Amino acid sequence: MHLRQRAFGSVVAWAVFVTAASTAARQGGETFSATAVVKTASGGTATAPLTVIVDRKMSQQEAEGLADAFRAQGAAGLRKALEGVPPTGSIQLGAGTSTPTRLTLERATDKGRLLTIVADTPILFLGAGVPGAKPREGYDFAVLDMEVDASGRGSGTLAPAARISVKEGAFVVDDYGSELVRLTSVKTLK
Repeated sequence: MHLRQRAFGSVVAWAVFVTAASTAARQGGETFSATAVVKTASGGTATAPLTVIVDRKMSQQEAEGLADAFRAQGAAGLRKALEGVPPTGSIQLGAGTSTPTRLTLERATDKGRLLTIVADTPILFLGAGVPGAKPREGYDFAVLDMEVDASGRGSGTLAPAARISVKEGAFVVDDYGSELVRLTSVKTLK
């Protein structure tokens, strides 16, 4: 299996991570719909509806605590720090079960705002070949980045099973799947 790496879209450096939480203008209560699109092994595409619910965004204090845990002990430290943190919302892919999210950050961009949403459990092991594929060690997060403009429309990406690390001061998402899952037709429902 070929793994790809991508920069943690909204978090280029840890300082941006913490700043993102402090610059959030809205306080949750939003629902988004999108279409998840991925290339198949045969060269076609597969799509599924996606629903993202944001009940709340992280405060600067929460984000700093999680940042400290990650700096000190990596992904294991982040996982431990997330224990007991109330969900920030949920992600539902297709007819699958809704996955609670534990970290939701927002920052302003030149096009609107960028939401980075992390679940502390994977949503799907895409590319594993069979439904219900067994997890691979370390791929125990899901990461969604979604940019939304002032009209509530946008696009994004989803790593439904990911490993998170830091390389040269930047966060890196190592996606289990070999193909990027793109989010198209993103729109705010409420």
